[in-house]
Amino acid sequence: MSVTTELAGRHTPVPRRQRRPLLLLLPALLVGGCVEQPLPERPITREDCLRTVKLEDLPSALQQCDKVVAAFPKDPGPLNERFLLHTLAGNTVAACRDIAQATTLAAAVPKGKLDPILRQDLEVRQRSCREDEPARPGG
Repeated sequence: MSVTTELAGRHTPVPRRQRRPLLLLLPALLVGGCVEQPLPERPITREDCLRTVKLEDLPSALQQCDKVVAAFPKDPGPLNERFLLHTLAGNTVAACRDIAQATTLAAAVPKGKLDPILRQDLEVRQRSCREDEPARPGG
């Protein structure tokens, strides 16, 4: 079988030597087109603070939760969850600061719109923060 090209109205055969490099390139092009693309990164959700907590790696869990808090700045839920992580890490000042902020945010949400368990958690945790405050001089 011979391949021909039309040149100035006449047919001339293409030598087999010129066809071979094209045939060798075809598999390379097919294989090169099959490069696996990286999966898209999953968006941050409100539940990501406590999704994969390992007690031996609390700093990483706190970093992840910081991202969730930043992604949902008006949601008291992630602050409530970060309270737990700060408490486990022994940082009660940061934990109580998060609960105070979460309570402020929750107060702006109508009662029927906020999860009642979250609202109760915030009240109990804020009360425990007040009880843990050191006594102020003159108070």
